[in-house]
Amino acid sequence: MAEPLWTSEAIVTATGGRLSGPRFDVGGIAIDSRDIAAGDLFVALAGERDGNDFVAGALERGAAGALTSRVTPGSCVVVEDTLKALEKLGEAARLRAASARRGAVTGSVGKTSVTQAIRAGLARAGRAHASVKSFNNHIGVPLTLARMPADTERAIFEIGMNHADEITPLTRMVRPQAVAITTVGAVHVEAFPDGEAGVARAKAEIFDGLEPGGVAVLNADSRWFDYLSGEARKAGATVRAFGSAAGADARLTAFEAGEHSARVEAVVEGQALSFPILQTGSHWGAMSLCVLLMLRALDVDMKTALQALAEFEPLEGRGAERQVPLPGGAFTLVDDSYNANPLSVGAALKTLGARQALGRRIAVLTDMLELGDNSPRYHAELLAPIEAAGVDLVFAAGPLMKNLWNALPPTRRGGYAEEAAGLEPQIIRAVEPGDVVLVKGSKSSNAKALAEALAGLVDAAGERA
Repeated sequence: MAEPLWTSEAIVTATGGRLSGPRFDVGGIAIDSRDIAAGDLFVALAGERDGNDFVAGALERGAAGALTSRVTPGSCVVVEDTLKALEKLGEAARLRAASARRGAVTGSVGKTSVTQAIRAGLARAGRAHASVKSFNNHIGVPLTLARMPADTERAIFEIGMNHADEITPLTRMVRPQAVAITTVGAVHVEAFPDGEAGVARAKAEIFDGLEPGGVAVLNADSRWFDYLSGEARKAGATVRAFGSAAGADARLTAFEAGEHSARVEAVVEGQALSFPILQTGSHWGAMSLCVLLMLRALDVDMKTALQALAEFEPLEGRGAERQVPLPGGAFTLVDDSYNANPLSVGAALKTLGARQALGRRIAVLTDMLELGDNSPRYHAELLAPIEAAGVDLVFAAGPLMKNLWNALPPTRRGGYAEEAAGLEPQIIRAVEPGDVVLVKGSKSSNAKALAEALAGLVDAAGERA
C-alpha cells in the first residue's frame, strides 16, 4: 500500500494547527472543491469566496480532510490563515525530501513550456515532481511544494511575477539548486516605471533563494545577460549560458524547422550535437538548450535529456498544431493563444513565416496586455515582423490591436473587430484549405475563443458552422 502524501498528524505538526474530527491520511491536495479526487486534502483558501463555505462539498466529493480557518463538520485541521499554512506545508515537504535536487524556471516568455520539458526529462531519470499548468504564483508555488512526495529525487518549479518582490519569497520557499531565466522582455512592464530594466531586476530575484554553489542558466542572446550573470555571481552561482552567442556553454549553431518538427544543431559542454524536437518555433532552438543545461544541472545524463526533448510535444495553447478539415482540403491551425507579448508574438510570426504553406499565412491577433504607456507603440511595431514573415492576411481584435490595424497596408488586412467575438465570423468566412493560421493573444483578450472556433469550424455534416 502506497505511503500517504500527508497524515493529519504531519499536517498539524507542519502548520501548527489543531485536528478537529477523526484523523485522516491524504494522497493529494486541491484548492478548488470542483477538482477534488478521492483521498485529497482540500485547502480552504480565502478569495472572492470564502473557501470554508466549500468544505462540505469537497468532503462529499471524496476529500479525506480539509485545511480550514474555522471548525467545520468532518475531519479538518484548523489554522489561523490557510494560505500561510499551505506555505508551511510546502516548506515541510521540501525539508522532508532533503536529498531531492530542485530547479526553478522564470522568464518573460517560454517558462511554462521549458518547465514542462524539464519535467519530462526528470521523469525519465527517476522519481520526479513538477508544477502543473502554470502554477507559478503565491498560491501555485507553495501548493506544488506541498504536493511533493517525500521520496522525490528531482523536482522543477515554475516561478512567475507581474510586480517586483514577488519572486523572492517564492524562490526562498523552493531553495533550488539550479535556476533558469529564459529571457527578459517587455512583459508586465506597466508595473515598472523603467520598463525592461525593472523586469530584469525582478527576474534576478530568483537568485535570492538559490542554494549556495547553485547553477544559474541564462540566455546569452539577451541584452540583459551581463546584468543577470553579474547578479547570479553575486549570489554565488555558477553561470551556464545558452544561445547562439560565442562562448555559450550550450551554443546553437543551426535550427532547421520542418512541417511538424525541427532539428537542432549545437555544441553543448564541448560536444557537437544534432537532435530532433517536436517543435517548429524558431525560439525552441535556444529553449531546448536551456532545457538541456537545466537537466544536466539536476544530474540527468545527456542521453536521457535528449530522449525527453525528442518526445516533448507542444503544450495546448502554446504552439500546438492540428489539421482542421474543410470541404476540399484542410488548413493548419497553430494554437498559440495562451498568452502574448511583443517577444512571443514576434517569435510566433517568425515561425509562421518559415512555414511551407500551400495556401496563405494568416495571423489572428488579439490585444497584448499589461504593457503600460507604450502599449500602442508595441502593437503598431508588430508590422515589421509581419512583413518580414510574409504574412498574407492579418485579423486583429481589440482596441490596442487597432494600432496595428491602422499600420497595416490594405493588402494585408483580413478583418478587425473591437472584441474577439466580433472577429470570429470574419475569420470563419475567410479561411481556406491549405492556409496556415496562427492564433496569438493575451489570455484575457480571448484569443483562445478564436482558436476554439477555428478548431470546431466543421460540423458533423462537413459544412461550415
